[in-house]
Amino acid sequence: MNTVTRPRILVVGAGFAGVECVRRLERKLSPDEADVTLVTPFAYQLYLPLLPQVASGVLTPQSIAVSLRRSKKYRTRIIPGGAIGVDLKSKVCVIRTITDEIVNEPYDYIVLAPGSITRTFDIPGLTDHAFGMKTLAEAAYIRDHVISQLDLADASQDPVERASRLQFVVVGGGYAGTETAACLQRLTHAAVKRYPRLDPGLIKWHLIDIAPKLMPELGDKLGSSARDILRRRGIEISLGTSIAKAGPEEVTFTDGRVVPTRTLIWTAGVVASPLIATLGAETVKGRLAVAPEMNLPGDDGVFALGDSAAVPDLAKGDGAMCPPTAQHALRQGKHVADNVIASLRGQVMKPYVHKDLGLVVDLGGTDAVSKPLGIELRGLPAQAVARGYHWSALRTNVAKTRVMTNWLLNAVAGDDFVRTGFQARKAARLKDFEYTDAYLTPEQVRAQVEGAGRPE
Repeated sequence: MNTVTRPRILVVGAGFAGVECVRRLERKLSPDEADVTLVTPFAYQLYLPLLPQVASGVLTPQSIAVSLRRSKKYRTRIIPGGAIGVDLKSKVCVIRTITDEIVNEPYDYIVLAPGSITRTFDIPGLTDHAFGMKTLAEAAYIRDHVISQLDLADASQDPVERASRLQFVVVGGGYAGTETAACLQRLTHAAVKRYPRLDPGLIKWHLIDIAPKLMPELGDKLGSSARDILRRRGIEISLGTSIAKAGPEEVTFTDGRVVPTRTLIWTAGVVASPLIATLGAETVKGRLAVAPEMNLPGDDGVFALGDSAAVPDLAKGDGAMCPPTAQHALRQGKHVADNVIASLRGQVMKPYVHKDLGLVVDLGGTDAVSKPLGIELRGLPAQAVARGYHWSALRTNVAKTRVMTNWLLNAVAGDDFVRTGFQARKAARLKDFEYTDAYLTPEQVRAQVEGAGRPE
């Protein structure tokens, strides 16, 4: 076979699903059987569950950014950019590279694993004044921002300004929001000891969620345990509450309270990547509707998985869809690779079935709640399970070594509370990190592929 006639497999996204798919394709396909291309802005896989620990300084950013180029056997071609549109009819993916060049990438098989973006609502001032917690850059930025608030409050002679800089609001009572509030509260609690001019009592953390319960997936008992742990630390938890509007120096809650703050962290869920809307295909709550085999019915060679795909959860049945978790994404990545290979070789594809193994929530220090295989754990046993699970899920030995070293060093030596300078004079907020305005409409995709014009 020559290069021209080899099938072209294009994988979009380097999250858990996309990377596992690529690794499996490389292991199972011979070099002359197909060409594999990966589209991603960054040549690393981000271990997203540990992002709050980067924001709090327990882990360094590099420790959870697992390089895609460490393997000497790596033969996948990487296009540094993001997919902004897909023309299913022409079998072309439109890509915006990191240099802002728009290119058309043809494919024979495409695996869509673009992940998700932060879910926002039409709340006045939200995207202008809130921080997200979805990317490595956001986590590093938030750490700098929180420490800078302590620095500025310490230097201020204005008691009103000082009070507003020392109040922090996290919206979202799911895993991301709860762990973010827990980890950052520990950061400020430890850091204030280095600021003798600051009254520790002025530091206040608020965790709010419109839902009636904290992390309802854990069940009533563990959810209550997590809530009690956070309240003992002084975190004020308000359920059944959200944000009415956000400003540069205050946030208004839906219950009428006005909280003076310079820090609003928004973690109220995720939605599928806007890339899915460019396909013009059927969706379920914004996620691409796929068969149990994770292929798109009616479109040969199109597969989707992870956060952007509505994959039937056959283990639960009753029309349930797989939740957008790393646990499912990892297994779906391997399974969809097998189905791509089966399709390429003219074999029968198999449906995806996986029974959920449980949940882990790391609240920092010795605090955690976990539910492995339905067994409820709290405290040190839960912490051991949580960190053991995350550590084992890291893809390379180098990443495992870095994370374990960071954990041990932080436990023994603590933090120096150093700002890296990542926060420039120009403030950056949620809208500046996720580039949601970069995607094309289906009409723009068609025009780009047909050469009728270049999208702006």
